[in-house]
Amino acid sequence: MPTSRRTFITLPIVVAAASLAPATAFGRRNARSVVICLSLDPETLDPTMAASAAIGAVVHGNIFEGLTKLQENGIVEPLLAESWTVSPEGTRYKFHLKKNVRFHDGARFDAETVKFSFERAKQADARNKLQATLFNNIVDILIHDVHTVELILEYPDPNLLFRLAENPAVILHPRTAGQASHHPVGTGPYMFATRTPGDSITLKKWPDHRRAASIQIDIAEFRFIAEPEEQVRAVLDGHVDNLFNYATPSITRFLSSDRYEVLIGTSTGKTMLALNRRRPPLHDRRVRQAITHAIDREGYIRRAMNGHGRAIGSHFAPTEPGYLNLSGTYAYDPERSRELLRDAGVARLHLVLSLPPTPYARAGGPLVAEALADVGIDVTLENVSWPQWLAGPFAGDFDITLINHVEPLDYHIYTRPDYYFGYDSASYRELVARHQRSGNPREQRMLFQQIQRHLANDAANVWLASPQVATVVRKGLKGVWMNYPIYMHDIAAMYWE
Repeated sequence: MPTSRRTFITLPIVVAAASLAPATAFGRRNARSVVICLSLDPETLDPTMAASAAIGAVVHGNIFEGLTKLQENGIVEPLLAESWTVSPEGTRYKFHLKKNVRFHDGARFDAETVKFSFERAKQADARNKLQATLFNNIVDILIHDVHTVELILEYPDPNLLFRLAENPAVILHPRTAGQASHHPVGTGPYMFATRTPGDSITLKKWPDHRRAASIQIDIAEFRFIAEPEEQVRAVLDGHVDNLFNYATPSITRFLSSDRYEVLIGTSTGKTMLALNRRRPPLHDRRVRQAITHAIDREGYIRRAMNGHGRAIGSHFAPTEPGYLNLSGTYAYDPERSRELLRDAGVARLHLVLSLPPTPYARAGGPLVAEALADVGIDVTLENVSWPQWLAGPFAGDFDITLINHVEPLDYHIYTRPDYYFGYDSASYRELVARHQRSGNPREQRMLFQQIQRHLANDAANVWLASPQVATVVRKGLKGVWMNYPIYMHDIAAMYWE
């Protein structure tokens, strides 16, 4: 019983034919293989125990599967669950599981593995991204028989089936869950083959998957290249079939020929300047407001994102349900920014802007520094690797950092004072708790608006834009997503024409 979430998707903006390399460089090497280029090498391959979206980009839907699956068009469909029923009050979900499903090592998928996976995700030290919104809401897991499992919720959750389709909700087997970080074993159509840290991960088709006969790609290589110019060279040299990117200026050079096509679609991303509230004077709301007023969002979108994005003013993307346009809360006003800094007693401020190795950060960092310098804030740009970003800013050791949060409906991260930017607001936590407890759709919509306004008014962070996603695809490769309601690459849907 698929559940519609079409509000996550808008129509694609651009589809353009493109390439610049000579035709001789582009001969398809193998019609049964594909090479996908990503910016970030995931620090682990277990999406249930770490925060990085880069993990799911490799393993979700390929190695690991969940009870439900999200399609590009925003529809939730059955996957490891073949059907489900929901109690009238919305607090009991009974899932009827697919039969004869095995893990790559031959272990059986059943109700016990679902119970194990979800209880593991609920553990205090699990670090699961969906712990607060999904797993902590599950008060009991009942096994009715080998292929029937029921989730008992504390509060109704209209987004439950969608959340079960996200990568932190995939199913692992108790026998192999402990090795998921380095040698994952799942029920998906692809098996882990090899990994060269900092360079690539290779997956191979699992011949015993239940849909193996319909899957055309045998080998998938994920190649990790952080620098935009190196990404471009890899495409121009014909070494990459699919370059996944945000719509940064480097993509424009592929809009002039016919060897590749550029797909520009929607995402749930929120590009923001995260502020470490633990470091004075960023704990002062006036200083955070001053930083927000200093940045021209529309100019940022034109210069850093080639115009492919929408200005936002809170931690919601326009593609997410309940979105409220608050981009005008702190309009671009350098003079107001200087006034707020004077009111806060800040004569001169120096901040270090940490930039992860992504094209959007490296393109946007200098623009942020330029804008802040205009109001008297000196900024030192600090380029860091992805492991350095995780060990530094993501561990709370930073001043400001430019980052894109891609998970849908992840407003709950602001309920965690221990989260990397240190936002601590009891009134915000109460708003989120009221939304969770409410079973009234009208009240939930009202509370969603209050949640967004609270973050915006408090200038919890500086939200810049919701970026569009640009995917450079070799001509003839079909089945590549254009829109990304979640970040995954469905290799089993790809094929060469």
